Amino acid sequence: MFGKIKYITEGEAHVEANLQEGQDVDVMNMNVVFEAENQRILGEVEEVNGDTIKIRFLGEFFDDRYVSGVIRKPLLSSTIRTVNDTELKQLMGVYDETTLYIGKSSIYKDYDVCVKINDIFANHFAIFGNTGSGKSWGVSRLVQNMFSNPKSVPYNANIFIFDAYGEYKTAFRELNKINPLYSYKFITTNPQDPGDKYLKIPTHLLTLDDYTLLLQCDNHSQIPILERTLKLAKIFSENSERVNSYKNHLIAKALLAILYSNETAKEKKNEIFTIIEVCHTKEFNFDAQVQGLGYTRNFSECFEIDSHGNFGEAVLINEYILKYLNEELEATEEPNNAFYTLRDFSKALEFTLISEGFLHNQTLYDDAIILKVRLSSILNSFVGSFFDVDKYITTDQYIASLVLNDDNKKAQIININLEDIDDTYAKIIVKIMSRFFFEFAKKRPERASIPFHLFLEEAHRYVSKDADTFLIGYNIFERIAKEGRKYGVLLNIISQRPVEISETVISQCSNFLIFKMTHPKDIEYIRTMLPNISQDVIEKQKILQPGNCVGFGGAFKLPMIIKLDKPNPAPYSQSCNVDHVWPLKGQTNQVATSNTVQNPNTTGINTATNVNTTMSNVAETL
Repeated sequence: MFGKIKYITEGEAHVEANLQEGQDVDVMNMNVVFEAENQRILGEVEEVNGDTIKIRFLGEFFDDRYVSGVIRKPLLSSTIRTVNDTELKQLMGVYDETTLYIGKSSIYKDYDVCVKINDIFANHFAIFGNTGSGKSWGVSRLVQNMFSNPKSVPYNANIFIFDAYGEYKTAFRELNKINPLYSYKFITTNPQDPGDKYLKIPTHLLTLDDYTLLLQCDNHSQIPILERTLKLAKIFSENSERVNSYKNHLIAKALLAILYSNETAKEKKNEIFTIIEVCHTKEFNFDAQVQGLGYTRNFSECFEIDSHGNFGEAVLINEYILKYLNEELEATEEPNNAFYTLRDFSKALEFTLISEGFLHNQTLYDDAIILKVRLSSILNSFVGSFFDVDKYITTDQYIASLVLNDDNKKAQIININLEDIDDTYAKIIVKIMSRFFFEFAKKRPERASIPFHLFLEEAHRYVSKDADTFLIGYNIFERIAKEGRKYGVLLNIISQRPVEISETVISQCSNFLIFKMTHPKDIEYIRTMLPNISQDVIEKQKILQPGNCVGFGGAFKLPMIIKLDKPNPAPYSQSCNVDHVWPLKGQTNQVATSNTVQNPNTTGINTATNVNTTMSNVAETL
């Protein structure tokens, strides 16, 4: 089949085609060995052109070990043969307690592809493919294979799947049938089944960076406002006399600033009443009793304007307000372990708005109002309920609550379903939770002792090129991509549009499973990203059947076309069956044989009455 080497270039050999007459052999993508004395160099058939076969060099065998990459070239006198069974096992891997079964080789039909568990799951990896190419099935099968190995029990695995469409519940909910030690947990924004858990995020665990993302800051001037608000929210979390005095101090300072401004009495009154309406205490409210010399006034009555355009009780007002001014309270420290809700944070923002430096600075005030509107929108929407936690817990306790089920049994797969949230808030929630995992892992006494694998379905929704770095100095996914491996926080990127994902994140991925992709920009991106993959494999990748993929990276000895087994059970990701849902059950289409066009208002189900009846029953039908 293979004759002598004609000549050798930098990365390939041109070999005589030695096919016998009538012999029809498919040698494309076949792996061959150049053997000479103490040298065994692996190659792959890249092109067959008449009497010449072009073979690309891939790596070299050293005894029972294969090393990717070629330093020395084969000798011209080398014997060329196909790989033998022993060599194929070195390339394809052997199934044992240290390996993960991926699927079957599409080139070598009788061989399974197995990779070292540590090689694939101790690094970031990516799964790309068009919609309908089998990504969800591939992810499901891959994870199912992890837990189906009878020689290994990954009890301490923490697989967090951020599910964009609620696809994976059917694939993993029977995980305990594989082994009673295993457990699955479904956290969702829209619980439907008894075992579903409602997504909750403790507001008091959010940092300044989290609030910057949550309220979608778009300039740096908003960050000091949130920083001040966060400090006040923590201070106000204590129900003490000192905290009440601090609130009175803030209100008094704001009121004095208005009283000593150049505005008219009417304008001052309007501003003061606005402040009291949103920020009030028992000492500062409309009905608070203000004691004069031998008489009392309600606080609101003190601001009646006399005939000269002044406040009739100006002296009394000043004396009353000055009583509560105490600059020493500005040094009040934030308490540790402060518990507050998102609504408490909103009240703290109101106090921030009246603080010195914000009230009469139009730019800062406008920025603060934008934050206030966005926060109010969250509080009065579906999203606000995710932050409704009623008691204090630590970050460690929160992470534990995500992993444990009601019976305190550890879940190995935690499926977080975000299908009912729009992309903006879904991205924010995933970023916030990813930061929780990263910070938790960094604080472990033994580094990487509790690994987290974050599967990001439709990753282009979350891992995009955002303004995070401009505002807060980093993007959490890029930070995890660069630093997470050593702490045990690993990203598993799943997407149909790799070109929309952060280049920094992609550059840190060590392994890839690429299903069928047809978009030219995505294909070119893959070609650039995988420099050692052959042009022929790239071309085959364009026409891969669903469920087949190209495996490449540090876990694979060489690029392989792999057919994954069908997941059992399968994820809920099938396409719409139009042929099934279109027909009206029990009806047949009567085709007119004449050239006369029937009046739709006089035939069958097209009458207005029947259409209205049908539409009125749509909800029940669905």
